[in-house]
Amino acid sequence: MSATGSETAPHVVVLFGATGDLARRKLLPGLLHLSRSHLAPELRIIGVSLDDLDDASFRTLAHTACEASSRRGVLKDWDEFAETLSYVPLTAGPEALRHAVDAQRAILGPDTQVLAYLSVPPKAAPSVIALLAEAGLTQDSRVIMEKPFGTDLDSARTLNAAIHEVFDESQIFRIDHFLGKESALNILAFRFANGLFEPIWNRNFIDHIQIDVPEKLSLEGRSEFYDATGAFRDMVVTHLFQILAFVAMEPPTALDSQAITIEKNKVFRSMLPLDPRKVVRGQVRGYHDEPGVDPESDTETFIALACGIDNWRWADVPFYLRTGKYLAQGQRIISIAFREPPQSMFPAGSGVGAHGPDHLTFDLADASKVSLSFYGKRPGVGMKLDKLSLQFALEETDRAGDVLEAYERLILDAMRNDHTLFTTADGIERLWEISAPLLNDPPPVRNYDTGSWGPNAIHQLVTPRSWRLPFERAWRERRVWS
Repeated sequence: MSATGSETAPHVVVLFGATGDLARRKLLPGLLHLSRSHLAPELRIIGVSLDDLDDASFRTLAHTACEASSRRGVLKDWDEFAETLSYVPLTAGPEALRHAVDAQRAILGPDTQVLAYLSVPPKAAPSVIALLAEAGLTQDSRVIMEKPFGTDLDSARTLNAAIHEVFDESQIFRIDHFLGKESALNILAFRFANGLFEPIWNRNFIDHIQIDVPEKLSLEGRSEFYDATGAFRDMVVTHLFQILAFVAMEPPTALDSQAITIEKNKVFRSMLPLDPRKVVRGQVRGYHDEPGVDPESDTETFIALACGIDNWRWADVPFYLRTGKYLAQGQRIISIAFREPPQSMFPAGSGVGAHGPDHLTFDLADASKVSLSFYGKRPGVGMKLDKLSLQFALEETDRAGDVLEAYERLILDAMRNDHTLFTTADGIERLWEISAPLLNDPPPVRNYDTGSWGPNAIHQLVTPRSWRLPFERAWRERRVWS
């Protein structure tokens, strides 16, 4: 799918929002690992933000951030990485930015590429794009953009039009860190590399699919942003719908970015417009007490919905999506429920059907687990059945240390010009189009308690089915037999 690091041109990474939370927690530690591991090409990193820093103080900030957030620690070779870091205050203007990039290009050579990462609020993106244009840094450059990509169809079209005035679509990488996870890519491997699953991956064998991303997290200082955005815009359009496309897409003609993007966009075009009657919006009790929240706000901190795909593979198969803040557990689960046998020869009381249908479950958390549940005979006299499962966890392999964090993978793919895990303008506009009925006529929010699973109305949404979170059986413990 991609070239190796040694085959990729050297890169100057211009990191806008370099002193912000995302840069400290994920981007700077990720760039450190990519540089240290030599997975990426030779890098020079220019931090840009409103803070009035010089190179030395930015390197100190980066060192503190990497020590606090890097999974791999900050090694003795930090000084070598620090030499690749420089800083330009946003207030210095386009000429200073251009001078800084030219200085790093002179070090790396004439084939150097520029990758601009916009770790900035969406409303700031157009001004950053304009700054890059004024600095003459748009030709043969690439730009990574953070979500959300608009707030409705009109704003998405306006944002895309503004970006396209400066950058060609092929230069734009709209990032969704959910798709950068090892477990998300495992969906493609399970479906298309095995003869077992793809023949039954359709309406004839699958009853319904759940994509469930509850969060225990609060707003964590993002009240003003969140109150203007809400759970649907923040999570469903930019994350859960993207995962849905990986689950539902047809087999691509090749394992490359163009073929996979075509199939993902086919899914989006086949999605039915959202029906507000099949949506439950929730707001946690005490939300109005959060600083920066409008006392009259009806912004949802929770959403659950049913949606459908109008094609031969998925006709009449419901997809249930759920996400929200302040919930009982943090999970990232895809659960595929298979149809139950049309008739049972087992006697009443045998246990068949007592634990629901068979499921294939993907855990999208960093542990990257997969579980396949099924009924099997309980040892002993008579025919009693229990629910059993086959389980796999990434930690059970000897390659667990090779896992890239989501942002590391996606930054590396952008350097390699691989669009497989990114969203296109057409795709995001189509998702806002099918969302219009819900945005124009949202159902009222229902209150729920912190530590719950959301409003009680979510159970009516999936009746006669049920939500399947958390795992009903504890994940097995690894045993070492002596």
